[in-house]
Amino acid sequence: MFKKNLLEDAFERDIRRRYADWKFIEKQPVKIRAALKLFIETGDSYKAAKLAGLTIDEFEEIRIKARIPKVIISEE
Repeated sequence: MFKKNLLEDAFERDIRRRYADWKFIEKQPVKIRAALKLFIETGDSYKAAKLAGLTIDEFEEIRIKARIPKVIISEE
């Protein structure tokens, strides 16, 4: 089960990395850039929004502009 979760996490992360608009991300202010990268690695909107000092809705707007997909393989 643990191995399956690791594989799913890696797959989700790979998809987020592949589809992200890296040029857009690199042009962002430091906090927002770090938050977008955190989201790509973890998929955690809440932590990423807190890091950027934004609400979740504000962060989601930027995530969409950065073309980072939300990927959910399975729900626990």
